[in-house]
Amino acid sequence: MQNPFHLCIIDDDDIYRFTIIQSAKFSKIEHKTSVFPNGEEAITCITDNLNNPDNLPHLILLDIDMPIMDGFQFLKDYQAIESKLSRPISIYMVSSSVDPEDIEKAKSYTSVVDYLSKPLKSDKLKEIMERTLQNLNV
Repeated sequence: MQNPFHLCIIDDDDIYRFTIIQSAKFSKIEHKTSVFPNGEEAITCITDNLNNPDNLPHLILLDIDMPIMDGFQFLKDYQAIESKLSRPISIYMVSSSVDPEDIEKAKSYTSVVDYLSKPLKSDKLKEIMERTLQNLNV
C-alpha cells in the first residue's frame, strides 16, 4: 500500500496552520500533515530523513517571516541538500507579503513552484495538492 500524500506546513501562525489543516481535510485527498513553526525544525526533519522517502513531504507550504529561521534561510539550506533527497518535494512560498522583491526572490529558487498570497483558499489548496499528486504519478 502506498503511503498517503504528505503535506508540510512551515509557518509560525497558529491560526493560519489550523485553517490550512482544515482546508486539507475538506479536500478529500488522503494525506498526513507535518507542521513546523520555523524553517530550522523543518530543515532538520528533512535532513534527518534524506534516505527515508516515506517520512519526506510531497508538498511544502512555506511562509517567509518566521522566528529562528525564515523562509528564505530555509530555502538556502534546502538548496544545499536538495540533490541528496531520495525524491523531489514541491515547495510553494505562501506569504502575506506583496513586496515585489520577496516575490522575485522566492521565484529565483528553482525548488519553489510558485509564490502565493495569504490567505490560501481551500479550492486553491486542493488544486495544488492534486497537481502535486499528478506530478508524482508521472
